Amino acid sequence: MKIITDRRCMEYAYPGHPERPERVARTLKQLRAQSILPVTWGEPLAVEDAVLLRAHTEAYLRRLDQPLDFDMDTPAYPDIAAHARRSVGGALQALQAARKGDPAFSLMRPPGHHATSTQAMGFCYLSNIAIAVLAARAQGVRKVAVFDFDVHHGNGTEEILLNQPGCAFFSIHQWPAYPGSGRGHRGNCYNYPVAPATSREAYRTVATQALDELMRFKPDLVAVSAGFDAYARDPLCQQRLEAEDFHWFGQRFRTLGVPVFSLLEGGYSDDLPGLILAYLQGLEGLKLDPTSLRITPAADVPPGLGADPQMEPFWGPSF
Repeated sequence: MKIITDRRCMEYAYPGHPERPERVARTLKQLRAQSILPVTWGEPLAVEDAVLLRAHTEAYLRRLDQPLDFDMDTPAYPDIAAHARRSVGGALQALQAARKGDPAFSLMRPPGHHATSTQAMGFCYLSNIAIAVLAARAQGVRKVAVFDFDVHHGNGTEEILLNQPGCAFFSIHQWPAYPGSGRGHRGNCYNYPVAPATSREAYRTVATQALDELMRFKPDLVAVSAGFDAYARDPLCQQRLEAEDFHWFGQRFRTLGVPVFSLLEGGYSDDLPGLILAYLQGLEGLKLDPTSLRITPAADVPPGLGADPQMEPFWGPSF
């Protein structure tokens, strides 16, 4: 497994913000300490404006350099444009590795699937996965599919890839929830909403339907928006998934028979490092090793643990 990361992605923060440096720092610590999953390391590629402009407007790239917050959840951190570009570079490095036959995971921040062509929102500044997909198409990949299992709908990915030739978007996500989109299919974008507190079994059934539709698309490459906030103890939503379910996702992607690369999106619980490791073990075809995850065994989790699913446009506490 190739892991792409860069220490600089941990150099920005806002007090109380759930999208915090520890998401990457603690995951790196756990990946380096474990011996179950073989890991090689990579760094983000440099990113030219021409690559970004396939997904974003020139005016938006200029806006990204201005020191004005985008919304309550998406501050204009110092040097955020550079941080966002490096996150795109992680996606491009993961794409490059996948095309060479190596499974790859970009462990970078900020995430990207809410960023539209003209707007930063929902902790996201540049659409990492859409940029990588369009780069793959420009490199000659005939058909590219995105599968997004973040608990929130990837509205930015959908907006950018809608009706793009050779591209398809598949998303399983909670509805209602932020950002309020993704209730049904749109053209080449296939949405599979689930209600708050859906059982794990029902969640997998819906995910299987989405994966079956993806296979009917017959992609030559699959890009995964890997969000871990459908976890039962994530603070921002109300789903019930456990580490075993993220391992299952990894297994399913492994069996697709085409190159796959994954990017970190959401996931805000303290158990995030173990959830990522479970997913990567599935991608590598390894049995789930619970002793490597360092996750406290779950008691029954009541529905409604996370934020109000009707809350819009903001998903976290004020800060």
